Amino acid sequence: MVSFKELGLVNTREMFAKAIKGGYAIPAFNFNNMEQLQAIIKASAETKSPVILQVSKGARNYANQTLLRYMAQGAVEYAKELGWEHPQICLHLDHGDSFELCKSCVDFGFSSVMIDASSLPYEENIALTKKVVDYAHQYDVTVEAELGVLAGVEDEVASEVSHYTKPEEVVDFATRTGCDSLAISIGTSHGAYKFTPEQCTRDPKTGRLVPPPLAFDVLDAVMEQLPGFPIVLHGSSSVPQEYVDMINKYGGKLPDAVGIPEEQLRKAAKSAVCKINIDSDSRLAFTAAVRKVFAEKPAEFDPRKYCGPARDLMTELYKHKIINVLGSDGKAE
Repeated sequence: MVSFKELGLVNTREMFAKAIKGGYAIPAFNFNNMEQLQAIIKASAETKSPVILQVSKGARNYANQTLLRYMAQGAVEYAKELGWEHPQICLHLDHGDSFELCKSCVDFGFSSVMIDASSLPYEENIALTKKVVDYAHQYDVTVEAELGVLAGVEDEVASEVSHYTKPEEVVDFATRTGCDSLAISIGTSHGAYKFTPEQCTRDPKTGRLVPPPLAFDVLDAVMEQLPGFPIVLHGSSSVPQEYVDMINKYGGKLPDAVGIPEEQLRKAAKSAVCKINIDSDSRLAFTAAVRKVFAEKPAEFDPRKYCGPARDLMTELYKHKIINVLGSDGKAE
């Protein structure tokens, strides 16, 4: 058993309380490799933003659970090296799909876990979520649950159809499970193709897809039912068109990739939404930078020469999200 406190990590309890009171959202960035982790920590340290390092089940299998523990501990020390005296870094399991997986993460030093039982019938979702909460809270690990289903594909998480969260269920769910935060469905989606062309309109000037607005009426109703309770948005990458264009320019094929407009995320961040998940955007930035190097320097084979530019572009992306979208800069001095 490894306590997250031994690794210098924090859970989300105080983070979220401050975010709700301050009208901003905590960035939750997924990572799979060293370059992503370096970029996240550099951006967070330079902006003094609290940050959640997210690891999916697939990323955990890819990176190895033991290595992840030491990478998280190293991230805390790296942040201090960069001049961030008191780093506020959380290590979070994204979309845990079983009690066993969540328990393993708690035991290996994660400071927060998500149990996603949203695809199960309501009562089964409650039962599994409560089981995870009862275990995690013994070790002061916070638990995120999900009510409502997001469409799209991300690692092992996949659903063709989204189901908006039912506001009339949230009080019963939160009370009976004891979860610390709740991911809801209001129209966000996983992956780089968050909406089909049929769901969008096209800008007549640029020809680009314009996605439908998020269901803020559902969010407002949830906040009315659960005043002051931490709400989470998954599938909230904006799919920046400059990265999509770079990828397509240098041999990629991402037609009609579209994400959540940043002005809608800014609006959400000022509400009870205190955690916004971003994964696809960093994948796009990484891929765009690597493709550019390979196209311009086809003889290059040193990973540092293409992973380095990818890391730099992701750092820029993370800083932009922290400062211009989530408003979390300067909140963890």
